[in-house]
Amino acid sequence: MASADCRRSKAASLRRKRSRLIRSVISTSTLLSSRPPKGKLYLYVAIDRTSKFAFVQLARKTGRTSASAFLEALIAAVPYKIHTVLTDNGIQFTFPPRYADGATARYVTHMFDMRCQENGIEHRLTKIKHPWTNGQVERMNRTITEATVQRYHYDRHDQLEAHFADFVNAYNYARRLKTLKGLTPYEYICKAWTKEPERFTLNPLPQMPGLNTSHPRQPPQKQP
Repeated sequence: MASADCRRSKAASLRRKRSRLIRSVISTSTLLSSRPPKGKLYLYVAIDRTSKFAFVQLARKTGRTSASAFLEALIAAVPYKIHTVLTDNGIQFTFPPRYADGATARYVTHMFDMRCQENGIEHRLTKIKHPWTNGQVERMNRTITEATVQRYHYDRHDQLEAHFADFVNAYNYARRLKTLKGLTPYEYICKAWTKEPERFTLNPLPQMPGLNTSHPRQPPQKQP
């Protein structure tokens, strides 16, 4: 009897672990980055809660259109099926609460929700005035900005975008994380692919950026 109970307990534990692996959740947020020449830029960030893989995109404007474009770019960038997206309650992601019911109710689907539905993604919202429920992406926002716009001066937007891309690539493909038992986010994804390739839309093994894909760039100037 004890042996049977032990086997059932192990099987249940394996199912829970598998569920966590399959249900990768992406968190998204927006952040005003800085005021370089030619106007402001807004930063969209997504982080996979399971693999810790990060994806970022800068936009000239923030709103439903840019948020939806970011989601589509995210779907194209990751090699696996996204099941759930967790966002804050910004108007780029959802209608304000006053439109939920009553005289001001809107019985239409938000553009971001439409993109989610088209791709079979469940869209969840954080609790209002509970920013810590989206803590992983907020920490990633802080890490990225501290390493870039708070430390360097950029003469052009494309210079800022290039530095952001370099930083995120270094994080995804070279930074070993304790939460992943010493693996990089990319290595974790590849390990998951070898065990459950049916969860993936393409083989992630050839996706690592190499030196032959980089181009000479003028480095940003450190702020005095």
